[in-house]
Amino acid sequence: MNYLQSSYYFDFESEPVQKLISPFKDKTLPEADLAIAMYLYVRDHWKYDPYTISLSEQNYRASTIAQKTTANCVEKSILLITCLRALGIPARLHLGKVKNHIAVERLIEKFGSNELTPHGMVNVYLNDQWLKVSPAFNKSLCKKFNVEPLEFDGKNNSFLQQYNSEGSRFMEYIEDYGHFEDVPLDFMKRNIKEHYPHIFDTKEPKTEFKL
Repeated sequence: MNYLQSSYYFDFESEPVQKLISPFKDKTLPEADLAIAMYLYVRDHWKYDPYTISLSEQNYRASTIAQKTTANCVEKSILLITCLRALGIPARLHLGKVKNHIAVERLIEKFGSNELTPHGMVNVYLNDQWLKVSPAFNKSLCKKFNVEPLEFDGKNNSFLQQYNSEGSRFMEYIEDYGHFEDVPLDFMKRNIKEHYPHIFDTKEPKTEFKL
């Protein structure tokens, strides 16, 4: 499998993505430092928003996400993967199911559960190993919920904020769906409909849901 290729979703030849990565095209930087810088940029420049769910192919294109100011975990992962591939760093999408334990009232109200699925993160290939990183939670959001933001050192996994700063459980992974070379939209649609059927109890078919 080639984790450097562009695709319909990882469309790094597009103008929005090229504009985004332009400041990071520094050939003198070590690969790990470049990946760290790109990770931090995506983590903090798109506010995390789990309450907009899309079934539209267009909305999962990196070029579309790059022009937004908010994004959910899958969208932010797609954007980071696309930027990394554009910079010559292999990356792929990893999906799973997580359970949140803090500030869950709105989640339960909207989703009927404190479980979020599919939850997206990134696998990035550095120094002959695949590392797991999650750019989902921006720094300002972490501050709001008293959770340390996930830092990435280019050597170790950085994908789970298990506890907040007071030692209370924040989130946990409860199911792993594995990694994907491209965005598995059909799988994602089935997964969303299976876990949140009430969202789709509407007379008119929709491709985007704002909860």
